[in-house]
Amino acid sequence: MPTIGEEARTRGFDAMQQLTNESLSAFRNIPLPDGLPPWAETLAAVGLLAGIAWLANFAVKHGLLRFAVRMLPDNGPTPAPIAARLANIVPALIIASGIRAVPHLPVAATTVVSNVVSASIILFVAMAISEALRFANRIYERRADAASRPIKGYIQVLQILLYAGAAILIIAALMEESPLLLLSGLGAMAAVLMLVFKDTILSLVASVQLTSNDMLRVGDWIEMPQMGADGDVIDIALHTVKVQNWDKTITTIPTHRLIAESFRNWRGMSESGGRRIKRAVLLDQSCIRFLSDDERRELGRIALIREHLERKRNELGEWNTRLGEAGREPVNARRLTNIGLFRAYVLNYLRADARIAKDMTLIVRQLAPTPQGLPLEIYCFTATTAWNDYENIQADIFDHLLAILPEFHLRVFQEPSGIDLQRLAG
Repeated sequence: MPTIGEEARTRGFDAMQQLTNESLSAFRNIPLPDGLPPWAETLAAVGLLAGIAWLANFAVKHGLLRFAVRMLPDNGPTPAPIAARLANIVPALIIASGIRAVPHLPVAATTVVSNVVSASIILFVAMAISEALRFANRIYERRADAASRPIKGYIQVLQILLYAGAAILIIAALMEESPLLLLSGLGAMAAVLMLVFKDTILSLVASVQLTSNDMLRVGDWIEMPQMGADGDVIDIALHTVKVQNWDKTITTIPTHRLIAESFRNWRGMSESGGRRIKRAVLLDQSCIRFLSDDERRELGRIALIREHLERKRNELGEWNTRLGEAGREPVNARRLTNIGLFRAYVLNYLRADARIAKDMTLIVRQLAPTPQGLPLEIYCFTATTAWNDYENIQADIFDHLLAILPEFHLRVFQEPSGIDLQRLAG
């Protein structure tokens, strides 16, 4: 059973055809004044024909189309632009049929006007089909999975093919030749066309690969340093991919470059729910030493390492007991170090923080010593991927660790500054 929209479109096209026929009949039946010179009759007839075509176009666009649009549901995209393009065919049909009724018009002029009008009709039909493709894309974008599998690139390819075919038909109509004759001549131009449409062909292949392998979606955060791109993907088209960088600038990347070169997609991080912290504190190696018994008892007041201290005391006590007489010498015995205790404190501190993901990797490790100190690296993941929250969590962690270092008789390594040189000179 036809819907309201289909009935409205059917009534609209029937009314357009009826209006065209009535306009042509009225034009043929209009009596011209007697006694006019031939050129005046021709001008009068051409003016009347143009006026009728304009009135028909006005009536269709401002009457029938508006009525048809009101009959369509308003909760989504409407095909009104398609009908508006097709409405331009009405005056073209009137001119094509009425130009032969203009008196004293040369046959050559009639042929030229007919050919131009035929070419115009082909163009209007192509534009209407192009609008239909855009309409289909707008409907598709309302789907939930449209962002992950866009069809905008394919729509653009179809539009290119559509206008290429329309161009061939328009030339054939103007030259009054068969389109097949023109197509046969395109074989010699194949190499030129391949050169002209090289980027289009490469972009089409790249677009298919990006979509089929789910390598890129609208909304993904990507990094491509060689193209100066670091931000969110806002548009994926046939020839270009637009990236809005974090400084609000727009980087346009040719689609085929995303296949030919490497880029980083942060979608996996966003979908995992956690963002990595990988940063080291550079400790001054000259302050690393064993802890005395008094220092160990003093650090026992810190709740986060109290259990660790008790476990280590028992473990080291058993180890040194097995050494016997040699274990009484400090050089032979195992003892606690301030950096080892600090590493245990940092690990327990991260485990106690609810903002750190416990189901992901959590490591506190030493890296190879450097001339700038001993790096103590924190490798963990926050429980959120929001940029602002991530930076705040990371800053809070290192604020605390840098401030509590003196409790473990440790200090951060820092290159000598101007104030250090002043103190040394003083």
